[in-house]
Amino acid sequence: MPPTAEGRWALTTAPLAAPPSATDWAAAMASQLLARHGIVTRETVSSEAVDGGFQAVYQVLRAMEEAGRIRRGYFVAGLGGAQFAMPPALDLLRSMRDLPDEPRTVVLAATDPANPYGAIVRWPRAPLVEEGRGPTRSAGARVILVDGELAGYLRRGERELLLFLPAAEPALARVAREVARTLRHLALAREEGRRGMLLAEIDGREATTHPAAAVFIDEGFARSAMGLQLRPGP
Repeated sequence: MPPTAEGRWALTTAPLAAPPSATDWAAAMASQLLARHGIVTRETVSSEAVDGGFQAVYQVLRAMEEAGRIRRGYFVAGLGGAQFAMPPALDLLRSMRDLPDEPRTVVLAATDPANPYGAIVRWPRAPLVEEGRGPTRSAGARVILVDGELAGYLRRGERELLLFLPAAEPALARVAREVARTLRHLALAREEGRRGMLLAEIDGREATTHPAAAVFIDEGFARSAMGLQLRPGP
């Protein structure tokens, strides 16, 4: 047994099942990719490191589309032309055409498969960040998605933040405030003794001098000699 094995193991005398055929394997892999991602593209398969690449599942996806089980089209701009989607995934995409009254925010580990940035789609460029200091899919880092788009990237250690804000108001202030609120909730929801957060840098500059500093202060952060600091209340 390998030293990294986990779970419960038991000896068995049952004969091993015959390995699946190439067709069965491709069908199972295609179904798994659709269930996991909703929309499958060439980039999706590459991010999963599937043996044989996109061609290994393409024929199965095409057969499923011809049978009416999935849809084929150009659903995600900037990705390959061969895109296959489950009908519920398309309904979800259509429901997000218009911004909701209340922002929908998700915090994920940067390495989470649910985070498409850096795997399926490219990271957007933060306008105030120097070359080579952009985001990466690193362990310990987190991404903040607002209404499905990257809004913030918190590096490991939680002292450096990158912002990806819309260019114009009122969307700029709306997204910046949502990032600040999300970080405040993240910092105060921990177990006692670990609550709080110190942002030393935002977009590679001192956090207290960043244009968005006022938004963070409105949400409970305070200027300090080390940056923008959030302390747990009584």
